[in-house]
Amino acid sequence: MSTLPDAWIFTASCPSRLGTVDVVTRFMAESGHYVNEIHSFDDRVSKRFFIRIAFQAAANFSREGFSDRFTPRVAPFEMQWQLTPPGHRDRVAILVSKFDHCLNDLLYRHRTGQLSIDVPLIISNHPDLQPLAEWHNIPWYHLPVNAQNRPQQEAEILALVEKYRIDLVVLARYMQVLSPAMCQRLDGRAINIHHSLLPGFKGAKPYHQAWEKGVKMVGATAHYVNNDLDEGPIIAQGIQSVDHALYPQDLISRGQDIERITLFNAVRYHVEKRVFLNGSRTVVLG
Repeated sequence: MSTLPDAWIFTASCPSRLGTVDVVTRFMAESGHYVNEIHSFDDRVSKRFFIRIAFQAAANFSREGFSDRFTPRVAPFEMQWQLTPPGHRDRVAILVSKFDHCLNDLLYRHRTGQLSIDVPLIISNHPDLQPLAEWHNIPWYHLPVNAQNRPQQEAEILALVEKYRIDLVVLARYMQVLSPAMCQRLDGRAINIHHSLLPGFKGAKPYHQAWEKGVKMVGATAHYVNNDLDEGPIIAQGIQSVDHALYPQDLISRGQDIERITLFNAVRYHVEKRVFLNGSRTVVLG
């Protein structure tokens, strides 16, 4: 589902309390804001409420006026809320190594307007994909990483994130483990993609390991980065059945297709403000 281009996005979360939907929707109606889309979820376990509303603002709308009137209305609900204006585009830094399928897909969807983002730079620990960045006229930074220079190179990446005012970092098959300090700095604004083979196969050539065991499904998981390797809060997953007729290279091809689509969905959900962190889990609305 795509949000209308002239819609404001309202997102909020708060403790679960009676009247949370009413206080928001009543305010929208009384203010003359037309609601185009609304999704909400109340988590009975964490006892937290989440809501996302896309609305067309009334005449003479301003953020300041909205805040001045709305803030006292929701004070009893301890509501944390955010407004995103129409046409907002998150600034996204893409990190990549040698595999180009996810990078290619994100750049294609960015170029064709399927992803409403700006990509000010691409960073890689290998030089292989620089021509792809140059073809898209996107600045390319080659930052090789080894055991000796890892802290310096991570500091350079974070400096670039600051310099380019980056909202979201996407690890589009960036084959480096981020340090705990870097994970903390990028908490809630870095997305990673990796395969999801059942049972799990780690280490070198996971698809070859899977083929040797006769795996019957391949998949991918996109999640926020945290200090637990490949175990951050999950945003999107994809899966596909396979059979004995497929060889390792076939499994790799199927897996890469699922990876690129799953990563696209995760980035789209994030930039459309549909994802809420809820402890170690996510709530994805709409």
